[in-house]
Amino acid sequence: MTEYKCFSCNKIVTPEQMRKRVRCIYCGSKVLFKTRTIPKVVKAI
Repeated sequence: MTEYKCFSCNKIVTPEQMRKRVRCIYCGSKVLFKTRTIPKVVKAI
């Protein structure tokens, strides 16, 4: 599931909360970015 994070208040906003408009539901900011998952590093033997 894709999560977006607000650049201003740093809260997570789900795509379901952004269906009607692309703004943070907490502070009203228009600047949102996708959070990245940290990849696991696997060492080869």
